[in-house]
Amino acid sequence: MFMTISTTGHVGAPATDLGFLLHKHPDRAQRFSTSHGTAHVFYPEATAERCTAALLLEVDPVALVRRGKGKGRGGAPDSALAQYVNDRPYAASSLLAVAMAQVFSSALKGRCDARPELPERRRPLRVELPAVPARGGAGLAERLFAPLGWKVTARPVPLDDRFPEWGESRYVALELEGEVRVAESLRHLYVLLPVLDDAKHYWVAPDEVDKLLRSGEGWLAGHPEQKLITSRYLARRWSLTRDALERLAIARLAETDGAEPEEFDNAVDESVDTEERPVPLAVRRREAVLHALRDAGAARVLDLGCGQGQLVGALLKEPRFTEIVGLDVSARALKEAARRLRLDRLSERQSARVRLVQGSLVYTDRRLAGYDAAVLSEVVEHVDLPRLPALEHAVFGAARPGTVVVTTPNVEYNVRWESLPAGHARHADHRFEWTREEFRTWAGAVAERYGYAVAFVPVGPDDPEVGPPTQMAVFRRAADSPGPGKGPIDTSSIEMSPSDTSPTDTSTSGTSPTDTPPTDTPPTDTPPTDTPPTDTPPTGATPPGATPKEEQAA
Repeated sequence: MFMTISTTGHVGAPATDLGFLLHKHPDRAQRFSTSHGTAHVFYPEATAERCTAALLLEVDPVALVRRGKGKGRGGAPDSALAQYVNDRPYAASSLLAVAMAQVFSSALKGRCDARPELPERRRPLRVELPAVPARGGAGLAERLFAPLGWKVTARPVPLDDRFPEWGESRYVALELEGEVRVAESLRHLYVLLPVLDDAKHYWVAPDEVDKLLRSGEGWLAGHPEQKLITSRYLARRWSLTRDALERLAIARLAETDGAEPEEFDNAVDESVDTEERPVPLAVRRREAVLHALRDAGAARVLDLGCGQGQLVGALLKEPRFTEIVGLDVSARALKEAARRLRLDRLSERQSARVRLVQGSLVYTDRRLAGYDAAVLSEVVEHVDLPRLPALEHAVFGAARPGTVVVTTPNVEYNVRWESLPAGHARHADHRFEWTREEFRTWAGAVAERYGYAVAFVPVGPDDPEVGPPTQMAVFRRAADSPGPGKGPIDTSSIEMSPSDTSPTDTSTSGTSPTDTPPTDTPPTDTPPTDTPPTDTPPTGATPPGATPKEEQAA
């Protein structure tokens, strides 16, 4: 995949100023890693009279398949062989546009700190792309680029020069010439190359609207093919296209009136809704877990019963957590977690930090040994009471992480939810829900049995009568020597006051379903994803608290 940008110069404005504008020195050949291959930038010629910068993108077909399954033409070809044998490594598509945005990011923004006067100057530019997929032919290329001030030459590429009777392919050799600012030329290419191809190699999310409007600022609102460009760039997603077109209409009105778009789009008075909304309990729970992990100085973390990956996503946002493993028994939940986390779009560095694996928590797993910390967030209540000893052995006895964080509902707090019928659990799949005393008794016994110290932390509003909605235990392995983050557990910033929280729980962290908000309807949480198999577990001490029969009677 190849593209060149050329310019000419004269005394006082040498052509080599192109190096300043692109932030790439003409005397150096540079290479950049991308998520799908390697980009090379070099200058075939660099004199005061003429300068040419070349961008060569080497696409790794295997990486394209692994990272792009189901995302656009590059990841969803018509047959298995076409996954590896296709035009993506050669044709200028969204792959080139993304690489260009990465390699020439400062140039796209029109920034040049060394020569701040250069970006605003129009220059004679010539852009050449030898192979551009054009669904619409050479005529579409003319309709897209000509209104922007380019002289367009689009020559159809024959299927085979030796057999002219086969006709032309859908590719064109594209040449653009014009007096254009370098930043504008790059933005034109960034938007219009995927439009010509009518495909993208990645999933088009709502943030693509902002990218389109940012790159199309100053030219897209008045383009005669605005609707076609918007629809194709946003992969024909109707809701996103409508949103983009509405915002473009406002921008066009503002430009005509010499005003800012915000002055027209002011129907909603943001000052009306200024009341601070309560933080959902699931968010509070994740914050408490993250605080405990930071306090423990953990770098390698297990999310046991990761469900759809909410906690894994929060861990990925903090560089301190260098290795993150999410484990769940449900293959469907892991697939959904991978989609939500966009694992196929992560950089190589980020991808190396995270793994999602399938497994059950009631069986010993060698893969879980040697980690700094493990989290069981809203998981234990989904395990049958007779099987808890097996889970305890697998986590505390076999894996033995330095820190274990366990959260579970506090059944005493259920009376504070008027929508929850008396005697009902927060979710139908909860095998039990412990009181504060039962949880402390269980945690204390586990800590003594496996050589851990344990501290308890309230999560959510700590009601003086019934306690918090979620209870959390932080286990520290007794063999850990004191060091950074290994001293007494600091719970001061985890405890929540009733004034700034609400029992509303709109999302989960781990395999548990959402805790039900105080509405007029009973809890309707999604089924849990980490219900272990029903085989007989290894024998062990029976945990304190209610027996299964007592739980059924409740």
